[in-house]
Amino acid sequence: MDFTPKLPDIPTTIFTEMNRVAAAHKAINLGQGFPDFDMAPELISLVNNAMKQGHNQYAHMNGYAPLLEKLCAKFHLLYGATVSPESEITITPGGTYAIYTALTSILRRGDEVIVFEPAYDSYIPNIELNGAKAIPIAMRFPGYTIPWDEVGKRISKHTRVIIINSPHNPTGSVLRDADIAALRDLVAHTGIFIVSDEVYEHLIYDGLPHTSMLRYPDLFNRSLVCYSFGKTYSCTGWKLGYCVAPKKLMHEFRKVHQFNCFSCDAPKQVGLAAYLDRVEPYQTLGPAMQKKRDLFRQLLKHTPLKLVPSHGSYFECYKFGHFSQESDRDFALRLARDFGVAAIPVSAFYHKATDNRVIRFCFAKQESTLHEAAKRLSGLK
Repeated sequence: MDFTPKLPDIPTTIFTEMNRVAAAHKAINLGQGFPDFDMAPELISLVNNAMKQGHNQYAHMNGYAPLLEKLCAKFHLLYGATVSPESEITITPGGTYAIYTALTSILRRGDEVIVFEPAYDSYIPNIELNGAKAIPIAMRFPGYTIPWDEVGKRISKHTRVIIINSPHNPTGSVLRDADIAALRDLVAHTGIFIVSDEVYEHLIYDGLPHTSMLRYPDLFNRSLVCYSFGKTYSCTGWKLGYCVAPKKLMHEFRKVHQFNCFSCDAPKQVGLAAYLDRVEPYQTLGPAMQKKRDLFRQLLKHTPLKLVPSHGSYFECYKFGHFSQESDRDFALRLARDFGVAAIPVSAFYHKATDNRVIRFCFAKQESTLHEAAKRLSGLK
């Protein structure tokens, strides 16, 4: 029987490969973005109580109503945004699902989507599965800033979507006011939509604001904005997130959602709704994670690696081309094999490998993990 793959050029992800290498060499895994410390016991208890209290059947397709209401209250508090809990937000099984569903709800065959690289690895496969074409634009190295002049040149009559990601994965760069102004100028008086990946919204450092699309009514009116509970509450294995969009776009999003996932984990939603009565968790998350970032920076000063500063996310990148001409992939493999520390080569985040000799570490780890990783890297040369 003849069979033509839908994604013929997609290999095994770099995360799967580096996790295998890390396990084989008993390496400390600073590759994939997940914490190695426990989530809040109170949140676990609230979910457990929800199960005991009978919240074990399907939740509403849109999400558990009290949770939606509290999220919308958060948007108003943080971003001054008025979002309808009934018609403008849907709970999803993770941020990646939200991104896929957002793209699927608006893309048509032949559409073009502007993607800034290095990019989270699900974007381009999501685009291609929908019969659309990715238009990759490289961010300016080493600051990983968006070249808005080039974006203007690459927009065509087929441009349907621009994907925004801030704080950025894999580099930790963040959008500034000038970026928002440039984006506004480019999309004004067009039919271009924005899919905004904001899963690291509360992981932002150095006193910088999060430039959420929810802050800007003109941009939100054309946006589908995707979030993750897992990143905010250190429970990535829960795979729970949400999407926010104006009513006309959320209506289309829910058409796709209802025939795919339909409904998300009920007891977790109930537990999160109760937990959101506390503002404190997301107020303290950024400072706590910045402390880990700063610790890891200090520890790695004793290695030849050169910092590429991060202002958000779980991640920070380091250059090594000044002392090694290895590819970033070979260098990452050597770190795991010879030093027992797993990292991710940043070239893996480009559709056509662009090797600036940069690797990415995840610093969302216990302090003891970071100390041990730095100790192992102390002999690097």
